[in-house]
Amino acid sequence: MSARLIYVVGPSGSGKDSLLRYAREKLADDPGVVFAHRYITRPADAGGENHVALTPAEFASRLRNRLFALAWESHGHAYGIGIEINQWLAKGASVVVNGSREYLGEAGRRFPELLAVRIEVPTEVLRSRLLARGREDAASVEQRLERHRRMQAVPQQTTQSACAGHVITNDGPLERAGDLLVALVRQHAGQPLCA
Repeated sequence: MSARLIYVVGPSGSGKDSLLRYAREKLADDPGVVFAHRYITRPADAGGENHVALTPAEFASRLRNRLFALAWESHGHAYGIGIEINQWLAKGASVVVNGSREYLGEAGRRFPELLAVRIEVPTEVLRSRLLARGREDAASVEQRLERHRRMQAVPQQTTQSACAGHVITNDGPLERAGDLLVALVRQHAGQPLCA
């Protein structure tokens, strides 16, 4: 049995943060599963996920000192996953990460045991969610949707293993997709790795 990195990705508005919060609550007493917090150059009270807020200078310092196992930039912010995940994996705990679709290939190269989980949402549902949250105007929402369509059209090279990943469609009640994510994490945490 081997620990693995479970790398969850999805477009903004897919409900990824809500699904991860749901799974974290359901798996809180499972010693074989750990949910990593992201370090982000965004205020802690900005909404969305529970993250560790860093200034750009703090983030750059940690990056220079190799304190991130994974790090990328997206939508004007820097994101990092701390090197503590290496210790958790070494101790046998599988680690669930809120990842980036653009960084998936690099994450797979760094962690060959990575299992990708893609959160998918039909375009119309995604559009209505993005508009309802009110963070962007209609033109910005359409830009996000176009980016999402482009990313779906390009095959994602996740890892060099045979594990191509899993898709969870989140277009209904949170519990339905949330229970699928919990079951998937339980199924793959501590399981033999794909060849």
